Amino acid sequence: MAERITGHTELIGLMAYPIRHSSSPAMHNEAFAYLGLDYAYLAFEVDNSTLEDAIKGFRALKMVGSNVSMPNKTVVGQYLDKLSPAAELCGAVNTIVNEDGVLTGHITDGIGFMQSLKDNDIDVIGKKMTICGAGGAATAIEIQAALDGVKEISIFNVHDKFWDNAVETVKKINERTECKAALYDLDDKDKLKEEMDSSFIFVNGTGVGMKPLEGMSVVPDQSFFRPELIVVDVPYAPLETKMRTMAKEAGCKTMNGLGMMLFQGAAAFELWTGKQMPIEHMKEVLNIKYE
Repeated sequence: MAERITGHTELIGLMAYPIRHSSSPAMHNEAFAYLGLDYAYLAFEVDNSTLEDAIKGFRALKMVGSNVSMPNKTVVGQYLDKLSPAAELCGAVNTIVNEDGVLTGHITDGIGFMQSLKDNDIDVIGKKMTICGAGGAATAIEIQAALDGVKEISIFNVHDKFWDNAVETVKKINERTECKAALYDLDDKDKLKEEMDSSFIFVNGTGVGMKPLEGMSVVPDQSFFRPELIVVDVPYAPLETKMRTMAKEAGCKTMNGLGMMLFQGAAAFELWTGKQMPIEHMKEVLNIKYE
C-alpha cells in the first residue's frame, strides 16, 4: 500500500458504525492494485450523529466517492445533491459518487444480492421470497427482487422506526411491479413459519447475527427450516451465524452476505472508476465459495 500512495492518489471511503469488521477495504484496495488504479479505500466510523459533518468533509476533501452502510443508509440522502432512480425508490443510499462537486446517491445492494444468487445458480424469478428486514439493505433487496421478477415477497419486521418504511415498500412493489408483496409483524412466529413453509427462499436482511447482535437469530429454532428452502443470511461477520448454522443442520442450501458484498461492491467500483472489478480474482482473495 505504501508503494501505491502518491500525491495523486484519490480517496474513497466507507461510512458506517460499527465498521471495523468490514471486508470492503480489503476488497476494493486489492482490486485497485490488481488493475493499477491510483485510488485508496478507507473505513470511517460514522453514525447518524456525525454523518452530516462527514459529508461536509467529503465535499471539502473532494473525495471521489464513498460507500454508506448501517445506520446511515436511509438518512444520508438528505445531505446529497441527487439520488439515482433506484435510490429514490428504495429510500436508501449505499454508494455516493462525486462528479465535479455534485454528490449523487446510488443503491447497489439489491443488484449485488440478485447477482450473488445468479452466481450461485439460484433462480428466484417467478418464485416466492420471505425476508426479514425493512432497513436500507433489506429494502434494496425487496425492491430489486420485485423489479427482476420475483413473484411474491412476504416481508417481516418488528414495529421499530423502519416499520413505516416497510409499509411504503410494500405499496411501491404492489403499485409499480408485477410482484405481490405483504408485510407482517416479525413477532408473529406462527405466521413467519407459515410464510417460510411456502417460500422458495428465506432471507435475513437485518443486522441480527452480526455485532453487536452476534449469537442471535430472527428465526427461533431449527423447526422453521426444511431441506428444500434456500436460506441467505446477509450478515457475513461472523461467516457462520446462529441462523445459518441451524439452516445447515436442517439440510438447507445456505449463503452468507459475502457474495452480495462482492457484487454490490463491484457495481459501486464501476460507478467510481468506470472499470469492471476483477470478479474471479476477488472471489479468490475473499475466499468466496458456494456450498
